[in-house]
Amino acid sequence: MFNDIGPLELVTIVVIAVLVFGPDKLPKMIQDVTRTIRKIREFSESAKQDIRSELGPEFKDFEFEDLNPKTFLRKQLENDELGLKEIRNGFDLKKEMADLTDAVHSHEVETSSSVPSSGTVDLTKKPGPLAPEERPPFDADAT
Repeated sequence: MFNDIGPLELVTIVVIAVLVFGPDKLPKMIQDVTRTIRKIREFSESAKQDIRSELGPEFKDFEFEDLNPKTFLRKQLENDELGLKEIRNGFDLKKEMADLTDAVHSHEVETSSSVPSSGTVDLTKKPGPLAPEERPPFDADAT
């Protein structure tokens, strides 16, 4: 719970607690806090047991820690029912990139033969003015 509190911070908390509550009331406050934490843990455990009993026997292996997305993904990736290790081992990134590069370069060669002799395409060319009764072209992506 307090994994990131160092010794200096702990001493600071103790000194502040002694100054705020006084040395007479501090042991009583510590007892009250520990009793409250214990009650919260007991309540949490009883709620978990109630939920497990209500879910039934098909969810007997259900863990509440699995509700954390990181834990759930880690557990599912370790369980190799989907064959992810075979897919990962069968995937060669260098070969795939080489194939993709070859496909792009061959596509460039094919399209360059259909380009006019000037070698450039004018992408800024605007269509001519519209007739009075003509509607402008409809662009579904722009709306």
